[in-house]
Amino acid sequence: MGTNRQIQIALSTIAITIFLWLTACTNQSATTPMQVRVVRVVSGQTLEVLPLNSNQNASPKRVRLIGLDAPARRQLPWGPNAKQYLQALASEQTLQLEFDRQREDKYQRWLAYAWLDGTLINEQLLQQGHAIAVSRYPNTKYQQRFTHAREQARLLGRGIWNPEQPMRQTPAEFRRQNR
Repeated sequence: MGTNRQIQIALSTIAITIFLWLTACTNQSATTPMQVRVVRVVSGQTLEVLPLNSNQNASPKRVRLIGLDAPARRQLPWGPNAKQYLQALASEQTLQLEFDRQREDKYQRWLAYAWLDGTLINEQLLQQGHAIAVSRYPNTKYQQRFTHAREQARLLGRGIWNPEQPMRQTPAEFRRQNR
């Protein structure tokens, strides 16, 4: 009987060790929401924010909204429309940023989902036809929601999907051709 007890203890110890190791390997800071104040709307997909707990001398941090690609500012009239819509939603607001697996991009911008009073702003931009849904691994938490929002805008002919004035180039194609 002593041998069975020793095996149970050994297996329990191994299980606990594996659990603790897996828990330690997850990026806790990536999932912790952050309260920020919007300082400026840069484009239809980029904000400048200050964390609420930052000091008065802190520099604003750029945030790239995950899961979408908004028209470039020079992509008329869709780029300015996307920026205006985001300004109307977020200017001088306190938002909650939710991070996915990758927190920053190669330009040192935070990659985030922006929430305002329970509304996912990234999704709103897609639903109103101000951006296209673009999934970039590893940040794919709301990919299905965003695809659904894009399809809703497309079917209703909103924004870039307006059949009388559709956007003919994706934002990425436009940026490549207009460098």
